[in-house]
Amino acid sequence: MRLSRPRHPRSHRIAGLLALTTAVITLVAACTSPDARWNSGDQGDPGSTISIPPAEWEPCSEVAEDALGYPAPNSVTFECATIKVPKDWLDPENAETFEIALLRARSDRQDEDDRLGSLVINPGGPGGSGIETAVYLSFTLPTRVLRSFDIVGFDPRGVGRSSPVECLSNADKDRMIGAEPDPKTQQEFDAILEDTREMVETCERKYGEDLKFFSTEQTARDMDAIRQAVGDEKLTYLGYSYGTLLGAVYAELFPDRIRAMVLDGAVDPSQNEIEASEGQAAGFERAFGNFARWCKDAGRSQCPIGPDAKATVTKLLDEARKVPVSGPDGRRATAGWVLSAVLYTLYVQDWWPQLSDALAKLQRNDATGVFQIVDTFNEREPDGDYPNSMDVLTTVNCVDEEKSPTVEEVRQLQHQWRDKYPLFGAPLAMTILACAVWPDYHDPYPYGKADGAPPILVIGTTGDPATPYEQAGELAELLGTGVLVTYEGEGHTAYPAGGCLDRVVNDYLIDLKAPRSEVTCRARR
Repeated sequence: MRLSRPRHPRSHRIAGLLALTTAVITLVAACTSPDARWNSGDQGDPGSTISIPPAEWEPCSEVAEDALGYPAPNSVTFECATIKVPKDWLDPENAETFEIALLRARSDRQDEDDRLGSLVINPGGPGGSGIETAVYLSFTLPTRVLRSFDIVGFDPRGVGRSSPVECLSNADKDRMIGAEPDPKTQQEFDAILEDTREMVETCERKYGEDLKFFSTEQTARDMDAIRQAVGDEKLTYLGYSYGTLLGAVYAELFPDRIRAMVLDGAVDPSQNEIEASEGQAAGFERAFGNFARWCKDAGRSQCPIGPDAKATVTKLLDEARKVPVSGPDGRRATAGWVLSAVLYTLYVQDWWPQLSDALAKLQRNDATGVFQIVDTFNEREPDGDYPNSMDVLTTVNCVDEEKSPTVEEVRQLQHQWRDKYPLFGAPLAMTILACAVWPDYHDPYPYGKADGAPPILVIGTTGDPATPYEQAGELAELLGTGVLVTYEGEGHTAYPAGGCLDRVVNDYLIDLKAPRSEVTCRARR
């Protein structure tokens, strides 16, 4: 799963956490071998000779204020720019382009003599806005980092302000979130399959073969254009969740153009979609077990749903399937909405009390807490308007595929995983369905050892449900130059967390002091 961690109190403005039925998609592609694609060391790479002019920055404090929902701090200067990149980096001479929107945040604590360049960030998704995340990180990253770097965020191609992909209506997205997450009868399954086909066909009619240009490899190549546009000889990069996949692909393509790279919440690019989906099913079951133990130990004062969280959630899902509670705007809290609320709040341990409160309200026939959680994570506005994150997530993940399972295989996995992972197994099997009916527009990304790259920090959180900890070790080994940093804690991604983790990452980003061997840091609680 390539999902980002919200990094702001108004997380509906920067979250990459998307709807369960079509958007909690684990579809990590089965990939071609690195030598099957162009790479930066190959003189035949058509994109390697493209020269990108310097970005033309203009003040844009209004963009920052829109992202925050309140006036931007005076201690940071915000500037925006747009660069043009080839629509297809492997055929750049066709003259067709995409626009990539950038934001640069510069702290007033920065000394020109100490400035090391730009720290380019990606929050994950695919579908998360790097522009909005850069705004938040511009005053939440450690002071040492803000004194040393401009924080540069970008909306990847297809996202938000960068040649956006838009296939679905707001009503479509409401319907998809609320759909049955585990259709047991063939009739229920076929109804979801038909909706999924219609969604995919809508995208195909609108974009045709251009869909394949919204791939991870194309975006990784855009990152090198951004490096040129900000004037850095080498890239300094911080990627979260799906952003770690972008970083890994960049490292395979351009290993000699990396100054420093931190990959937090690692995606193992060698996993196929079935392996990745099953790993997440296990990860979310484990995270829910941790939530349930917290609930039991905390008591009703902190966890009002009582000591048996699993029984409570199971009962509420059953009731939602029979008589869903209506919200004030007429939406009904079906099993899809309820399970989405449970899943989303497992990303960050601090949100567990919010989940318990929402479920306790639902027991009293009040669904406002459930809708608030899901709307926040999906960036749904009060008027029902969504961003295009769901459209992007499905498009990128399916385009990245080399070959997807069949519809019949998805149905078999649904039955098998329901027994192995009672809450999340069948729903996560269902998330593969969109790519099972995707047209033959694919662009699998290259991956492999980053020969010639400096040490790359790969952070894995032991309680991470979305990118399970085991993937961090796999990615570090795959890169060859990867150094594993273990964070013993809960939630999806970790930095900045204070203490040991921040010291390790800060020393690396600023002074290029990478640990000589694996490091373990513990959450400060």
